Amino acid sequence: MSIKVQNLTKEFDGRKVLDNISFTVEKGEVLSIVGFSGSGKSTILKILSGLLEADSGTIDIDAGDVAMVFQYSALFDSLNVFDNISFALQERKEFKGKYTKEELKEIVRKSLNTVGLSGIEDKFPHELSGGMQKRVSLARAIVTKPQFILYDEPTAGLDPVASTVIEDYILRLRDETKATSIVVTHQMSTIKRCSDKLIMLYDGHIVFRGTPQDLLRGDNPYTKQFVSASIEGPMKIAASGF
Repeated sequence: MSIKVQNLTKEFDGRKVLDNISFTVEKGEVLSIVGFSGSGKSTILKILSGLLEADSGTIDIDAGDVAMVFQYSALFDSLNVFDNISFALQERKEFKGKYTKEELKEIVRKSLNTVGLSGIEDKFPHELSGGMQKRVSLARAIVTKPQFILYDEPTAGLDPVASTVIEDYILRLRDETKATSIVVTHQMSTIKRCSDKLIMLYDGHIVFRGTPQDLLRGDNPYTKQFVSASIEGPMKIAASGF
């Protein structure tokens, strides 16, 4: 269950946010996509998930369900946890009517248990902490047993302890589901703990490919600037303003 992206290009208002981007994620791997804000990381996820169309290029994804974990959970405020998690199973045509109410309850219970939560099916998103909302979004993502999971800034807005919890569950889901995963992130702990390999984007191009260990060595001027969070280097913040 691999993902192969070739010559992906996307332009907004005359600016190429992605310019002939190519990469492959093998079955069961976790690829992190990193770079300064506006470098096109989330745009790649939106194209892979079907939320945006590429201007050109090809995407080869083996048959299988694709799940998306959004940056700020994106739970439905008007639905309780049960209905949020079971939404795809109740509404998508390939699942609609397939499960009884009792079967849905058991599926939701197991999904919540996978992310270390239980007994919150009747609660609404506003009654949950940010970290719990993130974990509910993970439970929702895996309810269809996806072969591919896309994470958009999964630890954004969380304190270090809550971030570690989410990172632990990303690793657990990788091990339990064997899903092929892509993680868009700025956070060094997520990069170091969760990545098998990574790519760095800047100005529409991939400027680095390698492992977390390669990134931390700092041999590449782009990775050196990123790791040190320096304004000095080849990447100009004003140039990445999308």
